[in-house]
Amino acid sequence: MTFNKQHIPNYLTYFRIAVIPALIVVFFLREYTGNWAYYLASGLFIVASITDWLDGYAARIWQAESSIGRFLDPIADKLLVATALILLVSYEHADILPAIAIVCREILVSGLREFLAEIRVGVPVSKLAKFKTAAQMVAISLLLLGKGGPDWLYAEFLGSVLLWIAAILTLMTGYAYVKTGWKHMN
Repeated sequence: MTFNKQHIPNYLTYFRIAVIPALIVVFFLREYTGNWAYYLASGLFIVASITDWLDGYAARIWQAESSIGRFLDPIADKLLVATALILLVSYEHADILPAIAIVCREILVSGLREFLAEIRVGVPVSKLAKFKTAAQMVAISLLLLGKGGPDWLYAEFLGSVLLWIAAILTLMTGYAYVKTGWKHMN
């Protein structure tokens, strides 16, 4: 079997999916171990978040976009974020309202994108949506680090504030998607 850089974007997506069970295990280890598990949980999420950007970048520069990549990439992103938010909310490390807003928007936008794709209407990702994603990823990373991080970082506080900012941006960008979708539904 020969190495083909065309497959790297898909391997990064597979990696992001494989991180999910590891993140769950490490998250539960946090309760029984030292601070290293907090760092590991946050680190896993950060690395997985970076692969989200990296797989898209690699696919574009190497012209390695594939059907499986277009299908799995958004699923991997949503599974990773939803899993992390469910873990954080279930242990009261994150507020439930922004988490619900983020997860519901992701489901809504996925459905809208699928509908619009069927009628061959593309919806480009806005700069605001990219900023929302960045705020969301940093917020979740900080919340996973939580009390395990250094005191000067205020990880829990900053993570919570950023999660609320991400939720507000989520509602704004979600509205923009619905507005675009509604035009094509009527």
